[in-house]
Amino acid sequence: MKALMNVGARYWIIPVVLVAWEFVARGVEDTDFPPPTTIVARMYELWFSGPLSRVFLTDDAVENLLPSLGRMFSGWILAAVLGVVLGVLLGRSRTATDYVDPLIEFGRAVPPPLLLPLFLVLFRAGLAMQLATIAFGVIWPVLLNSIDGVRAVDRTYTDTATAFNLSKGQYLRVVLLPAASPKIFAGLRLSLSLALILMVISELFGSTDGIGYQLLQAQRSFDGAGVWATIALLGVLGYLVNGLFVLAERRLLVWHRQATRNA
Repeated sequence: MKALMNVGARYWIIPVVLVAWEFVARGVEDTDFPPPTTIVARMYELWFSGPLSRVFLTDDAVENLLPSLGRMFSGWILAAVLGVVLGVLLGRSRTATDYVDPLIEFGRAVPPPLLLPLFLVLFRAGLAMQLATIAFGVIWPVLLNSIDGVRAVDRTYTDTATAFNLSKGQYLRVVLLPAASPKIFAGLRLSLSLALILMVISELFGSTDGIGYQLLQAQRSFDGAGVWATIALLGVLGYLVNGLFVLAERRLLVWHRQATRNA
């Protein structure tokens, strides 16, 4: 009962906003500002009114949602691997970090959407361009958090590894990565939301499928409810992906939470 009361105390504003939105939108009667019930009905019609054999996914859902999620996770995984590997290497060498730090600061300051014309020239419209856009924008929080995580490893851990004469591989696997993992996971979580945004942006240019493409088509056909339905879908996807990542993080870093409580 107490848990339900806490949930109600935190989320009471959501139904209030939705009810107010419903009344205002029905009073205005503007096709570009549809009520929530119309948006939900459009979402159901577009993506979730399919057969049970396909988990209620429609043809549009299979042709657009699944490819978009594949691109998002592919770009995110690519950036995560590169970011963690480079972050660990740079974090262990302050000299190397000092050399490349101006490049890192320059790269993270460039908005990824501005590089879309360059990626279009280099890779042409297609999967390679989309993955390049996602990976470029996503890699920076992973890289920077990995560097900080490696640098923040307690000196006691390093001295203990030296005392036990651990090899470089053992030190990396047993000491360095576990100690740096809280900050690495923080970067991965932040980059996941960026991957969703960049996935949509990359699909607005030269794509023939995907959520971004469907959003563009709804806008061109003056389907106001379809535009809002796509925006709402992106919000739901972002919430679900973040929630699943938090659950995985809590399971993998349970030792870190226990150590923090005992400290």
